[in-house]
Amino acid sequence: MIFETKQIILKDGRTAILKSPSVEDAEQLLNYIKKCCGETDFLRRYPEEWKITVEQEEAWVKRLRSSPDTLGITCYVDGQTVGSCEINFNSSMKTSHRAVIAISILKDYWNLGIGSAMFEELTAAAQSRGTEIMELEFIEGNERAKHLYEKFGFRVICEKPKAIKLKNGAYLSEFYMQKYLCEA
Repeated sequence: MIFETKQIILKDGRTAILKSPSVEDAEQLLNYIKKCCGETDFLRRYPEEWKITVEQEEAWVKRLRSSPDTLGITCYVDGQTVGSCEINFNSSMKTSHRAVIAISILKDYWNLGIGSAMFEELTAAAQSRGTEIMELEFIEGNERAKHLYEKFGFRVICEKPKAIKLKNGAYLSEFYMQKYLCEA
C-alpha cells in the first residue's frame, strides 16, 4: 500500500515528512534500522543481526509498496530516515478483523511528536480498512512506549515471561496489547 505524503511540524519546530518508503532509500532504511536496534534493548534484534543486503532491502520495499495488506510509513527529517512504522492487516477470514502494528524511532527524535503522528495515521488506515482490533507488543522496561500506546487506547492483555534474552543473559517479558476500534 502507498501512503500519501504528509508534512508534520515537530515539537521543536522542524518539519518532518511522512511517506511510504522508496526503493531509492533502501540503503538509508537499512542503516536506520541497524542504528535504531543499537540504541535500545526494546527492539527485537541487535544491529549485527541485520545481515540483509541493500538489494534484499530494495526487494522488501517493493513488496511493501505493492502489498494490499501492509502499509509502511517512514518519517524523514532533513532528508534522513528518523522513524518508521508499519501496519499488517490479516487477510484470512478468521483474523481479518485484526491488524498488527510496529514502530521505531531514532533516539534523537524521541518526544518530538513523531510517534503520535504515526499512530494517528496507522489508526486512520485501520479504521478505513474496517479493522476492529489493532495489536502490538512491547518489551518490559519500555515505559515511554507503553505510555504512548496507552495514550492511543491500547491496553495490556497478556504477558509473555522471559520472551526476550539480552546479551548479558537478562530476561525481559514481552507484553501484548490491543486497541478496540469498535465493539468486537
